[in-house]
Amino acid sequence: MQEKRLAASTVNTYHAVTALFLQYLQLKQAANPDVLWLQRFNHDYILKGGHSISYQNQCINGIKKYFAFKNLEVESMNIERPRKEKRLPVVLSKEEIKKIFEAIHNLKHRALLSLIYSAGLRIGEALALRPQDIDRHRMLIHIKMAKGKKDRYTLLSANILQLLETYYRTYKPKIYLFEGQDGGPYSASSAQQVLKKAMRKASILKQGITLHSLRHSFATHLLEGGTDIRYIQSLLGHNSPNTTMIYTHVSEKSLKNIKNPFDDL
Repeated sequence: MQEKRLAASTVNTYHAVTALFLQYLQLKQAANPDVLWLQRFNHDYILKGGHSISYQNQCINGIKKYFAFKNLEVESMNIERPRKEKRLPVVLSKEEIKKIFEAIHNLKHRALLSLIYSAGLRIGEALALRPQDIDRHRMLIHIKMAKGKKDRYTLLSANILQLLETYYRTYKPKIYLFEGQDGGPYSASSAQQVLKKAMRKASILKQGITLHSLRHSFATHLLEGGTDIRYIQSLLGHNSPNTTMIYTHVSEKSLKNIKNPFDDL
């Protein structure tokens, strides 16, 4: 998988689920792995364990990679995949975003979360940024080797630039823009804890909020501000406009413009 240049996160996930499958085979004293044992593993471990549909699909993908590596027939295997849940993203209002940032007093924490929202970044993209990726002359941020191994540019807010300059002078990061105590990139789990703590301080009780919700909110607020959805697609780095269209379903402005037929009664 590494030779095929799959993403490190994909390699780690597929490795982990395949190890679980092999442990399951040992426990059951199975002679040879086949599609029947995969179905049994799916039932005994994934379904009974209450794992998500997304995780279930990751397991199937990872184990099929292992089957292919062992020269076992893969294409003829009738392995049904569950349909993914089509859930709408949870979005914060501009007022809620402002309250969250006002509740963060640590300069590094505020700079990181503000940058994620203002540029519509995935957390991995934000943590992989280096100081030279901030183009202050063109007011753009260069995202390198993002999802799908694609580069793109996204917006650099003037207010964010000012905040980042203050942060840079204070912390003087050496390699990554946001570094942890050991000098490597800052931890995604630590950033998530910062967001949770800020939400509690801001008395925001909305459920299901993660760092990715800041990216969803950025896209939704752009759409509500009149930005063409094709530009939003480019800023977010989506392959298909259909992925970006989901924000039309959560846009407050779009929903408010629909007249309720009950009002005509």
